[in-house]
Amino acid sequence: MGALIRSLCILWMAALSYGAQAQTVDQPPEALDAEQVYRISQDAIGRQVGNHVLRDQRGAPLSLADLRGRPLVISLIYTSCSSICPVTTDHLVNAVKDARKVLGEKSFGVLSFGFDASGDKPAQLRAFAISHGLRQLDDWRVASADAETTEALVKDLGFSWRAAAGSFDHPSQTTILDANGKVYRQLYGETFPLPVFMEPLKDLILGKTLRSAAPADLWNRLTFLCTVYNPLTRAYRFDYGIFFGIFFGAVSLLLTALVILRLWLERRRAGRYRAAPAHQEQTR
Repeated sequence: MGALIRSLCILWMAALSYGAQAQTVDQPPEALDAEQVYRISQDAIGRQVGNHVLRDQRGAPLSLADLRGRPLVISLIYTSCSSICPVTTDHLVNAVKDARKVLGEKSFGVLSFGFDASGDKPAQLRAFAISHGLRQLDDWRVASADAETTEALVKDLGFSWRAAAGSFDHPSQTTILDANGKVYRQLYGETFPLPVFMEPLKDLILGKTLRSAAPADLWNRLTFLCTVYNPLTRAYRFDYGIFFGIFFGAVSLLLTALVILRLWLERRRAGRYRAAPAHQEQTR
């Protein structure tokens, strides 16, 4: 009888253990904490990204060190994504085309990085590039990496993700690196406004990076100041009105200077006339 009771207790304990394991397996993974994800992302600003070696859509090595020298836009995606990543990529394609019309075709590079180390193989990368028309765009690379390199790169970029029910839970994050490979700005959302994308690139390409007084660099700075966003057309345009403002402002300053100079000369002439009779009286 005692042996029977012990056997029943063992079976009951085993059943409880199995039920707990089944509950643990079936329980969905904890969702990403939005506040923490944002903090990690923002903390990466100013961080130097390592010279990681990736694998492009042809299976050839691609070193981030080779992409230095100009800003680099990094879009973090995974190729089996059927919702957020395709929308983000298509929107980025349009934003890149609009930005390059103003900043120049060779002004910055773009990298779509597949962070699914096990699924984003060269064949999948090629298919993703073809389906979104990336192969027709200059200086747009699509790449992935092994698990170790992927972990190191996403950490440098301040990007958070985790596996969730056969896919991945992750923010829609696009990172802009400066010419030296440091994180300069983070963009969020699948369809971010064009100025949010354009302004940091203008700043990097035409603004803060200009130190020379060469005519070409001065023209770039003028372009930086005169290129404005038109919310009606949702596009950037060169604002010639700024030239008129500068012209009329300069004319106003010149006229004001002439009036001041004329008043000063008249006052000086009047002072001489008053001084002359007094001198004549002293002479007499």
